[in-house]
Amino acid sequence: MNDVISKSEAKPAGGRPRRTKESTGVRAFGAVNATLLVLLCVLMLYPFITVLAQSFSSAGAINAGKVSFWPVGFNVDTYAAVMSDGTFWRNYGNTVLYTAVGTTIAMVLTTTYAYVLSKKHLKGRNVLIGIAVFTMFFNGGLVPNYVLISSLGMKNTMWAIVLPNAISVFNLLVMKSFFENLPKDLEEAAQIDGLGWYGIFGRIVLPLSKAVIATMVLFYSVQYWNDWFAAFLYLDKSELFPVTLFLRNLIAGASTTASEGAAAAGTTTALVSTNIQAVTMVLTVIPILCVYPFVQRYFVSGVMLGSVKG
Repeated sequence: MNDVISKSEAKPAGGRPRRTKESTGVRAFGAVNATLLVLLCVLMLYPFITVLAQSFSSAGAINAGKVSFWPVGFNVDTYAAVMSDGTFWRNYGNTVLYTAVGTTIAMVLTTTYAYVLSKKHLKGRNVLIGIAVFTMFFNGGLVPNYVLISSLGMKNTMWAIVLPNAISVFNLLVMKSFFENLPKDLEEAAQIDGLGWYGIFGRIVLPLSKAVIATMVLFYSVQYWNDWFAAFLYLDKSELFPVTLFLRNLIAGASTTASEGAAAAGTTTALVSTNIQAVTMVLTVIPILCVYPFVQRYFVSGVMLGSVKG
């Protein structure tokens, strides 16, 4: 009888559960938490908004420090100077190609290597893990790497960009940990049904790993898209440059011209030397910003599910 009374008190006659009144401390915590999150968002967005405003501002306004959230002295000469060059678009296409091919190769190598390392019954597993971890702390150095790439005949080719960094050990360990946490019963059931290891990996494991795969794709894409140093070392032909190296050279050339006083030859060069850094960052980050919304829902879950556990 007491149970019936307690249930009737907990649930009103209308059928809706009674809402618990929040305490003052809970409301205060919610208000403080919301305020801090808003401030954090503002702090993180402020640099992006400022850079975007500077890219459309005049050189004088930028030098005077007048640009914050809105462009001052609207100017698109720098965009025109950069985007009117056919080499820019060719290099942009190179970046897309390098990113697509490099990310594909990196994902194939990382997923297969991580899946092998996740099998604790594999002979020599600890040796393979040790080899991978060793490369996180030690490498041959800049000169030996350059000699190796040159001796392999990859200099002035796409492979000098996409192959040397095809496997990130951090991403490998995250994905290995994720594979280790997958239910073993699924693989055993697939083996009973007659699937081999390749079938299990392709038809069972990969479909269950969409979150961590999307996260790794984002990591590798950003890595290849922003990389300019490898191209700076291994590529001599301008038609093979990625767009990041094209813009880097444009910045260096504009800065050198301005410092030598050659900007007097025209106002465009002076404008470019002033706000080209902002234009560079805007043009470089736009594609990644367009890709990120499609994978951001997998980002947190992918990293957390594949986090390395002690």
